[in-house]
Order: sequence, then C-alpha cells, then structure tokens
Amino acid sequence: MAGKFIIKTGDKGFHFVLTAGNGEIIATSQVYKTKESCRKGIESVRANAPEAPVVEEEPKE
Repeated sequence: MAGKFIIKTGDKGFHFVLTAGNGEIIATSQVYKTKESCRKGIESVRANAPEAPVVEEEPKE
C-alpha cells in the first residue's frame, strides 16, 4: 500500500501528516488557518520535493 496525506482538524486550524504504507507518520506539517491552504501545502510538498536531496548540517559550535 502506498503512503497517504491525512488532513487533520484541530483547535487552531488544519494540518496534514504524511504516512507510509504501514501507517507510520513520515512528516507533519505546520498548522494552516483554512483547509484550502492545507491542501495547497500538500500540493507544494508533492511538487517541490519528489527528488529533494538529503543534506546533513554540521553541528554549530
């Protein structure tokens, strides 16, 4: 089974979680004021990160 985006409603607005096929949460979004802006956030992740590189930052001194 493929992963999925789940839109959740809370006291302060809407956010989404991205889950793997086994149901584990991969990512959680910020809180959006409207469901429409939450959906736009999902589309932004789909459009902007399909092949995003992994970058490891060095610890700050």
